Order: sequence, then C-alpha cells, then structure tokens
Amino acid sequence: MRAVGVVPSRRELRLLDHQRPRLSGPNDVLVRTLDVGICGTDREICTFVYGSPPQGFDYLVLGHESLGEVVEVGAGVQSLKPGDLVVPSVRRPCPHDHCRPCRNDQQDYCGTGDFVERGIKMVHGYMTESYVDEEKFMNLVPQHLRDVAVLTEPLTIAEKALQQVWQVQGRIPWKRTEPGTPPGLGLNAVVLGAGPIGILGTMALLSRGFKTYVYSRSKAPNPKSELVESLGAEYISSLDTTAEQLAERVGNIDLVYEAVGGSEVSFEVIRVLGVNGVFVFTGIPAPGKIIDIHGDLTMRNIVLMNQAIIGTVNADRAAFQSAIADLGVFLERWPTQLKGMITGRYSPDQYQELLIGKNKGIKNVIQFG
Repeated sequence: MRAVGVVPSRRELRLLDHQRPRLSGPNDVLVRTLDVGICGTDREICTFVYGSPPQGFDYLVLGHESLGEVVEVGAGVQSLKPGDLVVPSVRRPCPHDHCRPCRNDQQDYCGTGDFVERGIKMVHGYMTESYVDEEKFMNLVPQHLRDVAVLTEPLTIAEKALQQVWQVQGRIPWKRTEPGTPPGLGLNAVVLGAGPIGILGTMALLSRGFKTYVYSRSKAPNPKSELVESLGAEYISSLDTTAEQLAERVGNIDLVYEAVGGSEVSFEVIRVLGVNGVFVFTGIPAPGKIIDIHGDLTMRNIVLMNQAIIGTVNADRAAFQSAIADLGVFLERWPTQLKGMITGRYSPDQYQELLIGKNKGIKNVIQFG
C-alpha cells in the first residue's frame, strides 16, 4: 500500500510501497487512514535533523496528526467498532519498570527517554493507507467532527499546557471557580505565533474566558490576523510593537502561550511577564543559536513576581479527550474559522510540495480516505 516516508541513510523523501498491516493481538485495532495533517515536525524530519526508522527498516513512514476509520477490531476490544472515527495518540511508553510515568500511562512525562513516537521516533507513522495500533491509544471522535478532527493532535498541545497551568496556579487564587463562570475570566493571555498551534491555542484560551492577544511577526492585515480577530482576540505585530509596548497595551500579562518556536521573541516577552504570571514553552527550536537576554532582570522578575515557567511536550489521553471535546465547542462557536484553518486537502502524490516545498496556508492535509 502507499505510504509517504523518509530514508535517512539516503536523505530521501519517497512515496513508498509499505506492507499492509494485520491484527496481531486481541486489543489491536485496524484503522483506515482518512486525513493526515502536515506540521513543522514532519518538515523538519524531511531535512534529516532527526527521525529514526523502526528496527529492521531503512525508512520511516511520516505523519502523526491523523484521523482514521476503524475497519476491524480484535476479540478483546470493547470501546470501538468498525465505522467509528478515531484519532490516535503519538507517543508510546518506554519498556522500563522503574519509569513510573510510563507505567501509569503518562508516557509524555517519560523519565528514561526510551519512549517511541509514531512517525517520529522508531515507529512508523500514519501517512499511509492503513495502520494497526492498540485500543488504548485510540480516541473516539463523534461523527459530526469528521471535517475538523485532524486538528485534534495539534490542539492537544494547548490542552496539556492548560492542564499544567491550572495545576501550577493552584498555588494562588488565580482560577475563577464560581459556578457558570469561565475559569480564565479576568485574566490576560498572550499567544506567541499565529500558526496552527497558536490559533488553536487562542481558541482554547478564549473559550475559557481569557482576554487573548496574539503577538506575531507579520504586519496586519493578513489572512491570519483577520482570522484571529474574527475569533475575538486582538492581533499585534512584533514589527510594530515592542515587548514593553505589548505589556502596556495588555496590562498584567497573566499567561504566555508560546507557539512560535523562536527563542528571541520568547525571551523578549518573558521579560514583561506579569505578577504571578505563567510562561508556557511549546516550541522546539534547532540547537546552536546563541542570543543575548536580560538575564538579571528576568531572574529578578521571576523571583519577585512569583512567576512560573513551564515546558510541555506531547500529550496524554486526557489531553486528546479534552481536545476532541473542545473541537465540538469551537465548531459550534466558530464554524467558519475552524474549518478555514484547513487550507486544503491533497492527494498523497503531492507529498513533495507539501513537505519540502514552500510552506503555504495554515494547515495542509494529505487525504487518503
């Protein structure tokens, strides 16, 4: 069957002839791939900075943002049936008994580094016609989300980030707890970047009551700024507005959700984080770049203003389930904008332009189904 993948030893991106999978255990699920989103990680793997094939293969099938349809289930599967829509998770636990996160199904906090990730590290991904995985790694999707469910995995980044933010900020009376009141009401959030991760994070923050600002490089008006402002957030260009001016405009910056993947703008904004503020890093820039930062002032602020800095990677089952639920909320509140995030759906034959061509639009999808 067809698959899109890389051959690292030859530094090649190919349309592959990949073996068709079969059920091998009672908890296995056979899934027909419908949509696979293209993200920055896929494009970086195509530059061969990382990406490891499974043992016994010289190639790695790409793709970790997936929506599929269940075709067949093993005898032990209880929660899924043929015809169900599913979104699979990405990371799989390490094998070590002493790794408590992995033994408790929180492999996103793996302590050994010996986890594997579908389409990224030592396990084939979903950019192929069908795949098999265990029931526990599948997340059921309501049928009415068919057109937008491929956005689930990128949304899990914001979902996991917010889970951590609520836990960290439980140290102070920060979250609104009155019945019927959004938990972020009265708080100011800044999103760095207006790509898919940033826009989905903006929706998540707005839906929780945060007054939300998106701080991105491109000057307005542009398609992304128009989309952001149609949601009810405020778009601010970093070319027009310094970090200090941003803070003056926003007021106390309670939360920064970084979705830009760049250290320079991030460390400029961390300098103006507000009292009791939280800064969440989600981007993974390439190593090696050295920048100047206001180290003493930043450290002083972190201490004197009780600030917290969080890094977050991957996502657990709870984050996937929250993302699916939130997509339903977003679809009801912003149907045109949510659907409009998917710039286009393309055939697998167009993999070259999507993965190594100029990055265009917001979210491009390869359609198998």
